[in-house]
Amino acid sequence: MISFSQVCKRYPGGHEALRNLAFTVQDREMVIVTGHSGAGKSTLLKLIAAIERPTSGTVIVNGQNVGAMRASAIPYLRRNLGLVFQDQKLLFDRTVLDNVLLPLQVTGHDRRDAGKRARAALDKVGLLARERSKPITLSGGEQQRLCIARAIVNRPSILLADEPTASLDAAYAGEIMEIFRSFNQVGVTVLIATHDESMVERLRPRVLHLDHGALGA
Repeated sequence: MISFSQVCKRYPGGHEALRNLAFTVQDREMVIVTGHSGAGKSTLLKLIAAIERPTSGTVIVNGQNVGAMRASAIPYLRRNLGLVFQDQKLLFDRTVLDNVLLPLQVTGHDRRDAGKRARAALDKVGLLARERSKPITLSGGEQQRLCIARAIVNRPSILLADEPTASLDAAYAGEIMEIFRSFNQVGVTVLIATHDESMVERLRPRVLHLDHGALGA
């Protein structure tokens, strides 16, 4: 479960990205966060992942107060999170499979088990046949699916995605939406920040609308 209680985020210089946010996301729920550019969507997701800390208020993720966590505990929190952020760069000098293996290598998984998990993740996003390819040879939609495979290889309970269909044509965007739907249907809690109105119409999720950092109607 994810819970925000009177959460504010203020950056140096006085910019208030989020104002008095209070909401709860239940386990296995799908939620889409909408709002104008600069509304605070990305900041909201980064608070859940402890990439940012709240200025005030409380963020609870799986029973843990994320804002009060020691830096040494954050990697353990993120093992239960799948992150698909716009600034997550693929490693273009490694194969598709190696990109997906990386999170498992960081956490010390057995090599044989890691290989099985990575190939299973690639299979779920339709890229198993490209495991030996380099990311540069993939289309934009395929690269986004690769990012999703890397995000879910640890079998997270929560999947966070920031503008996952940005710059994709309608066909690829539709494929990405269906991937998120499939993960939610097997019990993964999914939060997506997006400008894409078609994603809301197609997935019919619960919607949180941000307006200048505050929850709107």
